[in-house]
Amino acid sequence: MRITVCLTDNNRPEPWVDNLRAELPDADIAPWSPGDAPADHAVVWAPAQEFLDEQQTLRGLFNIGAGVDALLKLKLPPQTRIVRLDDAGMSVQMAEYVCHALIRHFREFDGYEADAREGKWSYRRPRARNDFPVGVMGLGVLGERVGKAIGQFEFPVMGWSRSPKQIDGIRCFSGDKGFDDFLAASRVLVCLLPLTPGTRGILRRDNLLKLNAGQPGGYIINVARGAHLVDEDLIPLLDAGQLAGATLDVFQSEPLASDHPFWRHPRITVTPHASARTQREESVAQIVTKIRALEAGASFDELPGVVDASRGY
Repeated sequence: MRITVCLTDNNRPEPWVDNLRAELPDADIAPWSPGDAPADHAVVWAPAQEFLDEQQTLRGLFNIGAGVDALLKLKLPPQTRIVRLDDAGMSVQMAEYVCHALIRHFREFDGYEADAREGKWSYRRPRARNDFPVGVMGLGVLGERVGKAIGQFEFPVMGWSRSPKQIDGIRCFSGDKGFDDFLAASRVLVCLLPLTPGTRGILRRDNLLKLNAGQPGGYIINVARGAHLVDEDLIPLLDAGQLAGATLDVFQSEPLASDHPFWRHPRITVTPHASARTQREESVAQIVTKIRALEAGASFDELPGVVDASRGY
């Protein structure tokens, strides 16, 4: 069995190769170079089309992140299936990040920070959690973990997904028919959707105006993909007071340009795509388990995390 590792965006392949070799000592595992022999499986992040044009025998294409939208833009060999990470340590990080952003806004810690910079001792009246229902868009592994974590702080939690779901502690909405009701019931909106043609630009003006039953005070937390947000719609809603603020971890173009207005807007908190980093050891363990299952005769339909290209996730 031959496994090739093709990573870009400053991800070094060597540590991944070392970890994979330790788990699969009988396999031929190496970083990819143009002209390499065909492989059976590949561990990848944002590979170029050249890689796939050469590697026409690939069975499994194992992505080291949860998002697979970049891979779905490429032309894959007909038999190749994309397999994403189900969790690998990312869900707890995502829950930490979202809860921090939510509580920072709810408790007005951003306001205290601003006052502290001016040497001002201030007081803010406590707010009621029931007045800050949180809507989580996307109820996969990450979204469900985030929703349950938010619930531990006694906020009302809504969830929206493409197909119906039932999750303890989360009021679930689904499909196009449930979308407007979901937005109206949510004051804080957390985006954890996969990026598909149907979700691109979903955080746009007409949808954001439906938050909180159309009342001012909505808040946005985007930890999914930058292309979910229509950038030019956000700042006018903030300046008009319709939205109270936003925490953004992902952007249309990364790194975010130094002259982008998001950096300087007082109601926007920017972080550098840091909400959940891939944990290499946990990711390798998950990938190895799936490769072993395939080599033992399992079909892709039996594996968790196999991407349905028609859905985009």
